[in-house]
Amino acid sequence: MASKGHAIDVLGQFQLHTVGSFIGRSVDFTQANLMMVFAGALTLALLYYGSKPRAVVPGRLQAAAELCYDFVYNMCRDQIGEEDGRKFFPFVFTLLFFILIGNAVGIWPYAFTFTSHIAVTFALALLVMVLTTIVGLGRHGWHFFSYFVPQGVPKALLPMLVPIEVLSYFTRLISLSVRLFANMVAGHIMLELFGAFVVGLATAGAIYWGLAAVSFAVDVVIIGFELLVATLQAYVFALLTCIYLHDAVHLH
Repeated sequence: MASKGHAIDVLGQFQLHTVGSFIGRSVDFTQANLMMVFAGALTLALLYYGSKPRAVVPGRLQAAAELCYDFVYNMCRDQIGEEDGRKFFPFVFTLLFFILIGNAVGIWPYAFTFTSHIAVTFALALLVMVLTTIVGLGRHGWHFFSYFVPQGVPKALLPMLVPIEVLSYFTRLISLSVRLFANMVAGHIMLELFGAFVVGLATAGAIYWGLAAVSFAVDVVIIGFELLVATLQAYVFALLTCIYLHDAVHLH
């Protein structure tokens, strides 16, 4: 498929471009890093300006901040437990909104979805894995490794089942990172593809304007689905993080 004699480059949107350099130009600051800073700043701004009024009858921003706070706190409490959920709430809250903003911001023109890079999603998944492992070891010591020994299983089967349990534990890295990465990449490829269809068909002649209008309508629908997927993927990542923390705390 080509537009004006040029192939549609649906993967070009994922290329990194340097926007600045540090330490004698040896460290590049890309648009992905810029969007990460933006995601963190936006999360802090929501909490700061949302909680600053502390009005009895909250305004819209305060109501939004309180709604987000209550939603994540309740998720942590229900999945991890009352006391431990309160301890891990700041981490889960930060993780959820960092991913949510990272997922959604790329829909805007000239923005960049940093969660479309497997290096970013893998780093986030690795952070979750390292934290849960440290929590499990810190809470239970060597008894933490009993998590990999299924209860009630004959000892003769343990040499086969224990490696499977260990492998299953480490596949969480793939499950967390690839799910988020693949959903973001697939959605943005569809957006780019139908956007190129709109431009290509609209400039090909009046006879194709009807098809261009259909492609534009499909692109609008995809944007809606992308916003839904962006929210769901951030929620799933945070929810799985809570479940893994629950397993580390309670060993079941």
